[in-house]
Amino acid sequence: MTTEKSAPAEPAPGPEPAATIQPRRRGWLVFLRDVVVIILIAVLVSLVVKTFLVRSFYIPSGSMEDTLHVKDRILVDEITPRFGGYERGDIVVFQDPGGWLPPSTAPARPPIVEGVEWVLSLVGLAAPDSDDHLVKRIIGVPGDHVVCCNAIGQITVNDVPIDESAYLKLPAGETAASGDPFDVTVPEGSLWVLGDNRYRSKDSRYNTDQPGKGFVPIDNLVGRAFLVTWPFDRFGLLDFHHDVFAGVPDAEPEGGGK
Repeated sequence: MTTEKSAPAEPAPGPEPAATIQPRRRGWLVFLRDVVVIILIAVLVSLVVKTFLVRSFYIPSGSMEDTLHVKDRILVDEITPRFGGYERGDIVVFQDPGGWLPPSTAPARPPIVEGVEWVLSLVGLAAPDSDDHLVKRIIGVPGDHVVCCNAIGQITVNDVPIDESAYLKLPAGETAASGDPFDVTVPEGSLWVLGDNRYRSKDSRYNTDQPGKGFVPIDNLVGRAFLVTWPFDRFGLLDFHHDVFAGVPDAEPEGGGK
């Protein structure tokens, strides 16, 4: 009689083979690669938006009070004005035409701080160049004859008085839209701009001794401010008060022809 042979004993479980560890490692590498790709795409999209569509700025001074307050953050539309042009009443951000801003006296910051702010600016969370720009309201467009002031203290544009009381901030007891008289005709390709805090704004009136004679080249404009994003209690669209200028006729071509 023969005896049945027992099946060989199974080997005791040991450590996982290296072959099963390899896929896990590759899985983490794929995950990290995807994260890097997503970040790069986000930065690229942000750069495109910042360059061609919308930019963020903060307000460093009170020259536009009470429309804009110090340290407000605003969004600036870069694309609409390129297609439709700029209108009287628009609030615009522009680069210094030359001599409007004093030389910077801010101390140099550590490279790591500059680097972090640069990265944040790519995604619109910082606006490091705000101190190199200005924000004002357009009062005169190319060809306009802008004068201050008439008998009741109003500015006239092409001989039509404008009532700016809806947005002007004037010192107590003052009624004139400007404490300094002016009489200008805006040249082609330029704008005449003033701050809403009219007696506390170093705008076109105070830069007539500069090379640009107080006019802002349209090429210097970044775009039109349209939204306050911070602080949250001031969040909202900006009012351009285009109705204030509704009765102003287009400027006549040079020579008075039509």
